[in-house]
Amino acid sequence: MNLKPINLTNQFLIAMPGLVDPNFSQTVTYVFSHDDQGAMGIVINRPLNMDLGEILTQMNLPTGNSMVKDIPVFNGGPVKSDRGFVIHRPDTGWQSSIRVSEHVQVTTSRDILEAIANGTGPDKCFIALGYAGWEARQLEQEMMENSWLNAPSGANIIYDTPYDRRWEFAAAQLGFKLHNLSSQIGHA
Repeated sequence: MNLKPINLTNQFLIAMPGLVDPNFSQTVTYVFSHDDQGAMGIVINRPLNMDLGEILTQMNLPTGNSMVKDIPVFNGGPVKSDRGFVIHRPDTGWQSSIRVSEHVQVTTSRDILEAIANGTGPDKCFIALGYAGWEARQLEQEMMENSWLNAPSGANIIYDTPYDRRWEFAAAQLGFKLHNLSSQIGHA
């Protein structure tokens, strides 16, 4: 079956209630890259049991700012869980960044963590270890199988919404209450 090409860059993937994969059950994933080669995203509602202070200590990046030390770190997905990702509002000067939209940039280089540690980093940021990845057409197939809803992304959900409310808030943008949706696939 030929799957219609779509581009979900700068969209949220909202796990449908029937998605039971423990890596993605009840998650919201921010897709920062999607093309004919596949897709990459960062789960935005799975906090790890660590904060930025622990990572900065491991990287020998001292900070005296307790607010910086207490920034939560999230499980961004099952791929390369030792690789860090920072989602933030776009600005320039980082060694390795992808500008996704006028509101979101994803940076993977050490220099942004150095700036955050010394108080010169982005005003708001989201930090994750690991990412979610899909091979060519895999995500489209999963959407056909009713595993995901897609919705416009919202910086307010990434930066300001409590993590335990992001799944339902992302779906609410579409007018859905996820707990009311069936996990069964319907075909006419």
